[in-house]
Amino acid sequence: MKTTYSLVKIIFVTGIFMLCSTCANAQFLKKLGKRAEKAAERAVEKRVDKEATKKTDQVLDSILEPGSGSSKKTPLPTGGNPQNQTPDDNPSSENTNGQDASTKENPKTLSIYSKFDFVPGNEPLFFDDFSNEFVGDFPSKWNTNGGGELTTINDGDNKWLKILPGYNSMYIPDITDLPEDFTLEFDVIANGLNDKTSSQSFLSIIIADNNDFNKPKNFGMAEYSFCQFIATGVTVENVVNGTRQIRNTTQADIRDVVKAKHHVSVAVNQQRFRMWINEQKLVDVPRLLPANVAMKGIKFQLRGTNINQENIYLSNFKIAKGGVDLRRKLISEGKISTNGILFDSGSDNLKAESMGIIRQIYQVLQQEKGINLKIVGHTDADGASDANLKLSKARAEAVKNVLVDIYAVDGNRLSTQGKGETEAVGDNSTPEGKAQNRRVEFIKQ
Repeated sequence: MKTTYSLVKIIFVTGIFMLCSTCANAQFLKKLGKRAEKAAERAVEKRVDKEATKKTDQVLDSILEPGSGSSKKTPLPTGGNPQNQTPDDNPSSENTNGQDASTKENPKTLSIYSKFDFVPGNEPLFFDDFSNEFVGDFPSKWNTNGGGELTTINDGDNKWLKILPGYNSMYIPDITDLPEDFTLEFDVIANGLNDKTSSQSFLSIIIADNNDFNKPKNFGMAEYSFCQFIATGVTVENVVNGTRQIRNTTQADIRDVVKAKHHVSVAVNQQRFRMWINEQKLVDVPRLLPANVAMKGIKFQLRGTNINQENIYLSNFKIAKGGVDLRRKLISEGKISTNGILFDSGSDNLKAESMGIIRQIYQVLQQEKGINLKIVGHTDADGASDANLKLSKARAEAVKNVLVDIYAVDGNRLSTQGKGETEAVGDNSTPEGKAQNRRVEFIKQ
């Protein structure tokens, strides 16, 4: 290829200088003088270099990769995600059953999550994927003093809340009187991050004794940065009766993680506060929240980002009561039901963040050698009933396959069943009800 490239370059240079040998061009070069003439030669050579390389690459591409020359990348619209990484159009498994999944989880990804120990609560308190809201509006089940709007990304169906930075700006979901044990989950997309993104760019998650814009007297908080030029770690802080008792930053390099779409999970068990981003546990503080103080609300705050370049989007919020050990309940009661096992929309592809629950099921089977389990899948009522029945069976099989393939459980100890939409426990006309109906049961045999 190098010989071909040199030959093309010589032919181009010779041809161009032949064209430049006309009387007018000769007079022009003469006037320029030797110095300018050499500059012109360099410019011509550079142009020939570029054209020759381009043509040679096109020829090679057409030989080695037929059809690749006509491919086009779809440009990201304003508000897309960073690094030209296209998030799936339906990033949450909580969407309608009938839509095609846009991504595939591979065994390696699920294997990475095999030690993920987050277990979501089993009693939904708040769910919002903004599916019933209008793009351009601020969501109806939220409050803010900082502005923001709903948008779509890459022409997808899912809606995302674009939040704005501000020292006192808060985003507060309409939920109050939090239980002692609860979990919080949501997805984040960051767009426009670069080496100039501030080291003070933080997304804060605050559990407080109020759910308004007043400064709480009691709260626990974790915040992580979108900074790219240094690893800024994760900060935890609390205030008890108006006095700060904890303020510390732990080391963590999550620069690559926050550039892509990521899933945040939080578990609160009385005073204990834990936070994961994807499969990585970043915070586990046993007494972050004040003792004997009722927590009333959850607040989100963004600060330090450049509003003209860096955009942060949130979606797929789930708050649920519980999040405690499901193993004891399965052993003592013989049955558990959970909507924390997630799938791609309309698919039996497991979401990697489901592995915390599946891991606990494996631990039960490992400890109790004498029990077998039936895995039962359920869907909401979106789509055709026969398709939902088939989908629920396939999802139960997918859970079984993970237990067998990743945790090496004997497949003879597991049976599966799908019930589709036939045993609804929530209202299928609301997002919250649909979220309750999409569940997996484990029944001791």
